[in-house]
Amino acid sequence: MPDRLLTLQVNGRTHRVAAAASALLLEVLREVLHLTGTKQGCDGGECGACTVLVDGAPRLACLTLAAAVEGRAIETIESLATQGRLSALQRAFHEKLGAQCGICTPGMVMAAEALLRTDPAPDEARIRAALSGNLCRCTGYVKIVEAVQAAAAERRA
Repeated sequence: MPDRLLTLQVNGRTHRVAAAASALLLEVLREVLHLTGTKQGCDGGECGACTVLVDGAPRLACLTLAAAVEGRAIETIESLATQGRLSALQRAFHEKLGAQCGICTPGMVMAAEALLRTDPAPDEARIRAALSGNLCRCTGYVKIVEAVQAAAAERRA
């Protein structure tokens, strides 16, 4: 039974949702708002697959109570595409083969998005540091780093 009504700002839209006090942001995004781009991975804050942005900073949705982010700006992977067109970062992940199975990709992209907003020309070490909380089982991270570098270059052009 829901404990309260929450007002959440998700991807630029206001949503009123009924949620239990213990409801995790990941659950609300996926099960209530049907924003399934945010992936459920380890459920313990270890893999980063559920990374979203809260007020522009990366946050693990599997460890965040929905009530704790009420009234704050929440962004999911769905927010990056505009009018059905992939963002430069999403396109770079696709073109540079930074996405393999896809489970880690939304979290990687959101962590990279946060980095590029604060550092438009990060070096490889900064990219790797920004993505260090995101695990990928399919790649050696080379293609992921190349994708972030390509997106950074495109944004600067």
